[in-house]
Amino acid sequence: MFNALKNGAFVRISVGSFLLTLAFMAQEVVLGYELYRITKDPLMLGLLGLAEALPFMALALFGGHLADRINRRTQMLVMLILIALASAMLAKIAPSLQESGATSHALWVIYGSVAVTGFARGLYSPAASSLRAQIIRVEDQANSAAWSSTFWQAGMLSAPVLAGYSYLKIGLQNTLWISVGLTAATAFITIFLPSLRAERSEHDGDMSLWISIKTGFSFVFSQKILLYSISLDLVAVLFGGVVAMLPAFATDVLHIGPEGLGWLRTAPGAGAVLTMLLAAKFSPTLRPWRNMLIAVTGFGVSTLVFALSSSFWLSMLALALTGIFDGISVVVRQYLLQSVPPNHIRGRVLSVNSIFVSASNELGAFESGVAAKYLGLRSSVLAGACLTLLCAIWLFDRGRVHGLSALDGKTK
Repeated sequence: MFNALKNGAFVRISVGSFLLTLAFMAQEVVLGYELYRITKDPLMLGLLGLAEALPFMALALFGGHLADRINRRTQMLVMLILIALASAMLAKIAPSLQESGATSHALWVIYGSVAVTGFARGLYSPAASSLRAQIIRVEDQANSAAWSSTFWQAGMLSAPVLAGYSYLKIGLQNTLWISVGLTAATAFITIFLPSLRAERSEHDGDMSLWISIKTGFSFVFSQKILLYSISLDLVAVLFGGVVAMLPAFATDVLHIGPEGLGWLRTAPGAGAVLTMLLAAKFSPTLRPWRNMLIAVTGFGVSTLVFALSSSFWLSMLALALTGIFDGISVVVRQYLLQSVPPNHIRGRVLSVNSIFVSASNELGAFESGVAAKYLGLRSSVLAGACLTLLCAIWLFDRGRVHGLSALDGKTK
């Protein structure tokens, strides 16, 4: 159960992931709450996601190309410094936002800083994911997938509560400065990671940038288990996610303050952490395709319940269930991404995953904001949940065509 945690480098990179997730999520929670409090416009929440997603998607593929060619630790460090600077800009503009409201100047600084963060994450993410897979033994890949996901979800679990209480006790600006400090701590930990590059294949040196990037796409599309697992997660997060709209639900549906919002944001993380701790002992990777389908279906149903709820506790339970099912999905997908691609193209494969899954969190936030503005808050979430369930049914059929269920029971 604890095999991966015996690897010191793996523990360090996982702690760094926890701290960076804590920084990102705390920043996102307080910025989203403040913008919605001032404007009462859900589209503002969606635009926060879009401002990060577009530069992330534009750079992620190049980030994967770089991660397969240069020192992965160095790539991570440079991007962490850039993220810390962007977060510092947000902290500096916070008093102006609270005093003068959402002026055009304040919005330009906020969305611009978030865009810089997206740019940096597009280059950071494939390097960090590739290095994590590189430092762990093959026989510990499934266990490491569960533990790395646990550290990440622990950050997702802790950040909303930290953000909610910090906002009330020390204010918006100081909470944002905490995010800067957490990013700096992640950079410090990263200094002590192994200085590693990918093993180069004999053809890599002759590849153009476009051909190099295309190699990652070609590999993903040739491996149906990878392609469909990424697709399932993409649709669930893009259309079925409700996280970006929680400030609106907290204010207009459940009538709770920033503390209550913090607990709502914590619920999915709590469910996911519980699942991932269990997954370290009882791995869902033995039957990956079946468990992936169950997870996405459960996620869709739980989202339907949340959309219909007017009770704080029922909403908490529904969100916790989305976290439980999402946790299963994350562990399975992380295991496949670590174990299926060879090391010399892993950065490019992980960057493709980032485009279709990681950025979908931010694009999903934008989609949720637009849908909520024009369909209404509850209707937009209901529609997204139904789309998620329809996609799970369709990919279940495609999986039968390609015989993916036959792979279940053959992984370790």
